[in-house]
Amino acid sequence: MASTRSRSSGLFSGLVLISVGILLLLHNYGHLEITTVFTRWWPLLIIFWGLIKLYERTVGRRFGGTGGGITGGEVFLVIAMIAIMGIVVGVEDTRKRLGGIIEPSGDNYEYDLDVPSKSIPANTNVSIRTIRGDITVRATDDERIQVSAKKNVKTWNESQAERIAKPVNVAIIQNGSTYEVHPSGYDTSDSRISLDLDVSVPQKSPVTVKTEKGDVSISDFMADVNVTDQNGDVEVRGTNGDVSIEMRKGDVKVSDTKGDVKISGKGGEIEANDTTGSLTVEGDFYGPVRADKVTKGVRLVSPRTDLTVSSLSGHMEVGSGNLDLVDAPGNINLRTRDTEINVENPGGKVNIDNRNAQTSVRFSIVPKEDVTITNSSSGISLTIPGSSSFEIQAECRNCDIDSEFPGLGPVKSPSGDATVSGKFGSGRGPKITLKTSYGNIELHRTSIVARPMPVPAPVPLPSPMAPPKTPLPPATEQ
Repeated sequence: MASTRSRSSGLFSGLVLISVGILLLLHNYGHLEITTVFTRWWPLLIIFWGLIKLYERTVGRRFGGTGGGITGGEVFLVIAMIAIMGIVVGVEDTRKRLGGIIEPSGDNYEYDLDVPSKSIPANTNVSIRTIRGDITVRATDDERIQVSAKKNVKTWNESQAERIAKPVNVAIIQNGSTYEVHPSGYDTSDSRISLDLDVSVPQKSPVTVKTEKGDVSISDFMADVNVTDQNGDVEVRGTNGDVSIEMRKGDVKVSDTKGDVKISGKGGEIEANDTTGSLTVEGDFYGPVRADKVTKGVRLVSPRTDLTVSSLSGHMEVGSGNLDLVDAPGNINLRTRDTEINVENPGGKVNIDNRNAQTSVRFSIVPKEDVTITNSSSGISLTIPGSSSFEIQAECRNCDIDSEFPGLGPVKSPSGDATVSGKFGSGRGPKITLKTSYGNIELHRTSIVARPMPVPAPVPLPSPMAPPKTPLPPATEQ
């Protein structure tokens, strides 16, 4: 009788171990989604347990025993197996929630995918999205969406990669007034699979692109462009409509655009060149942020800096601890801290509020608008042409003022403060206000010396040819 109970208990334990092992093996090779089995079909474990107990009881009675009792070892075994499967499910769920941040191991296998093109009405919105993979979108004169794709699978062997890649496809469907291009045929949360898309879209169709991980490149569109990229670089060039880009991690490059450009979120470097619209950057970008020739100006809002430039004909660069601005014919309004500021050749009003870093402003031409610079715990340097006319009020606490303008010498107080107040020049000019503490103020004067145009040396006229002294002999006939 004891022997019968022992054999029956061993039967249950063996079947449990075999069943769990098979489930885990199928899961590892991609034939079974163990998360679904564990969360939806767990009652089968109780049914399975009950069937084994019934079998044990029947066998036990046949051999004169009881059988079918639940032992402490069986309970421990079931709990242990559930814990193991729970750990596997937890790891799988965490991997999905991280959206592929944890890279799968193995070798990468690539497979080309051809997708039938689809005709769409003119000026129709087109949405392109994927989870993992690079996206390239090009403008075309055809009124069709054309897609070529590349499937990438990361596994340990080629046969498994072929099986995983086989159902992966791309769908082009109409959803209301929008045509959507997106992956199909597989679980997009599977981090082993990525899908690179190369899409041609009619150039007058507004385009929206979304991806969680991958680079995005868009070019030559006449309509608006919207991009959302969680992890990857974005490049947009040669567009006529507005451009909106939302980032979480990666660099952005925008060039040769006619509309307004807005970049928001978080990321690395930003570069914008030859934009006839405006540039707006909102978020935390560790930079640098570079801009060249932005006709309608720049708006930059970050945790440290609030900058508005109404027009930029030159160059701007904002990095970690520095801000350089060259050739800004419009107004400048800047509030920042811990940032060394260098402004060259402003043309409009200047209003700068800084802390804990040097501020330098240099005018190449006579200023015509008011200038206000406020700083603390650092110095101010202002350079103005000597031909300027202006009214100045400069104050600093526990510091010195160095002025190169005659008649604008500093007045020093017993406490160590210094002030300069007065007018310079014969005409009516703007008001200049400079204030700082624990940092010196420098007023530099530049002079433009008119150089006389060089007079070219007279070019001697060629002298007339003198007749030969000896007449030339007549030509000899041959």
